[in-house]
Amino acid sequence: MENSEKIICNCMDVSEKEIIDAIKNHGCDTVEKVGDKTGAGTGCGGCVEEIEILIEQNKK
Repeated sequence: MENSEKIICNCMDVSEKEIIDAIKNHGCDTVEKVGDKTGAGTGCGGCVEEIEILIEQNKK
């Protein structure tokens, strides 16, 4: 499995690749916007910190 296919949100089965796509191609610059687009971070919330890191690393 490539790193980009790593599952970040287990509750909603959302991969790192999907989250990065939401950030780069759909303007999702907050955890809430990523959640609205992908569902990530809307379950138990255990992945919120990792989503924040991906936003910081991938924002324009």
